[in-house]
Amino acid sequence: MSSPRTEPETAEPAPDPRRWWILAVLCLSLIVVVIDNMVLNVAIPSLIEDLGTSMSGIQWVLDAYILVFAGLLLTAGGLSDRYGRRRCLVIGLVLFGAASVVAAYAQTTGQLIGARALMGVGAAFLMPGTLSILTTVFDDEERKKAIAIWSSVLMVGALGAPLVGGVLLEHFWWGSVFLINLPIVALSVVAALLIIPESRGPATRPDIPGAVLSTLGMAALVYGIISAQRDGWTSVETTGGIAVAVIALAGFAFREHAAKEPMLPLPLFRDRNFTGASVTLVLVAFSAGGLMLVLTQYMQFVLGYSPLKTGVAFIPLLVTVIVFNGVGVPLSKKIGVRATIVTGLVLLAAGFGLLAMLSPGDGYPQLVTALLITGAGSGTVGPAAYNTLLSALPKERAGVGSAINDTVSQTGQALSVAVLGTVLTVFYADELPESVTGKARDSIGEALTAAAASGDAGLARVAQDAFVNGMSSASVVGAIGMLVAAVVALIALRPVAAPPAEEPTETKVDTSA
Repeated sequence: MSSPRTEPETAEPAPDPRRWWILAVLCLSLIVVVIDNMVLNVAIPSLIEDLGTSMSGIQWVLDAYILVFAGLLLTAGGLSDRYGRRRCLVIGLVLFGAASVVAAYAQTTGQLIGARALMGVGAAFLMPGTLSILTTVFDDEERKKAIAIWSSVLMVGALGAPLVGGVLLEHFWWGSVFLINLPIVALSVVAALLIIPESRGPATRPDIPGAVLSTLGMAALVYGIISAQRDGWTSVETTGGIAVAVIALAGFAFREHAAKEPMLPLPLFRDRNFTGASVTLVLVAFSAGGLMLVLTQYMQFVLGYSPLKTGVAFIPLLVTVIVFNGVGVPLSKKIGVRATIVTGLVLLAAGFGLLAMLSPGDGYPQLVTALLITGAGSGTVGPAAYNTLLSALPKERAGVGSAINDTVSQTGQALSVAVLGTVLTVFYADELPESVTGKARDSIGEALTAAAASGDAGLARVAQDAFVNGMSSASVVGAIGMLVAAVVALIALRPVAAPPAEEPTETKVDTSA
């Protein structure tokens, strides 16, 4: 096998004259995932009505994607380091686009779940490629600005997606929201092939045992977490999934420690900033992962908003995130990265605290205040935490290192759906009077459907009140998670304004196209 070459133009990341164009293509490539997930949240009530999907089915539509995505991320990241980051990016885009077509024309909930799982495969190859290419192209100083732009562009996509999705849902069937992905995927593939240079790490032998163990372990862990929400924490599915995960991930750690050419270099976790940022991000994902699912139902089922109005209602949140993405970069230079991250986490905790104080009689004005504070916190913490993690990565392991970032975020998100979903469901059911029986006790959507069929306005009001109380309880858990993340960041992260800047001189990237 040929040794890594150091002559090509991206061996020195910062001077690459195309780096800002490359960033634009990376943003375009990743925006398709953001748009899809945002639109899907807006479409949830339509899925419940048109496909007759239960809340359990809705969670599997969301979780099938997360299950496959989280399971394959480390393997996909390792493959991108070995076989080419641009190549894996393009493969991921094509798979994601093809699966979007299948999802758009699904006739049953099962078909939609299968399509979402295939989309998870595509996203698993797409995501590590975007962050790893960004890591190799920009040096530590420019990377802060690049991540802020990257985050802001993704928020623009998230801002536009509910609006476009709302318009489509007003005039077309629910499957039309998945067709938004196709033109973006096509343009991204062409732009990636024309603009992004190929890059890869040093030539190493594939770590097949490591890949199998990591995929099995992460998939089993996420499955166990998902099963906890559906079947309880003591069920066979939950305990079995977690047991398989512990065994497989322990085997993966042993394999990576013993392997001469491991897929995941374990010494990465000796870096306090890398580990601290990873733990912080998983706690943020845990606290915020279920937020959109809960708020979308609140706006449509409690406030009575249409899908389009729901999309518009999220604008303050997303605009605030964009604004504070820009604020976070100079703030981290002034007060340091650690202080910036802690400040953002405290703001997020305050936003969740306000959500927890919502009462059944409150409307959008109270909600939008919480959204603004939450957006400020998210915009402040995001670029600083991502840059801290990415700056600790050796360039030759950018793919698998970036996959770690995505893996911890997806694991936190799966935990969020399971834990916060359980809290919401339990407190919703507890708030309902014993006279409410059947499916109406399972979800507010089922209760409102039953109320509409029977003309029982009292049932509708009771269900809405119960949902708000359940949402408040879930928000308390989210606020606690953010405060724990703030403590972790305060203790684990080094109090420096920026990571060491000597890393870009290490040139272990092969940029042969």
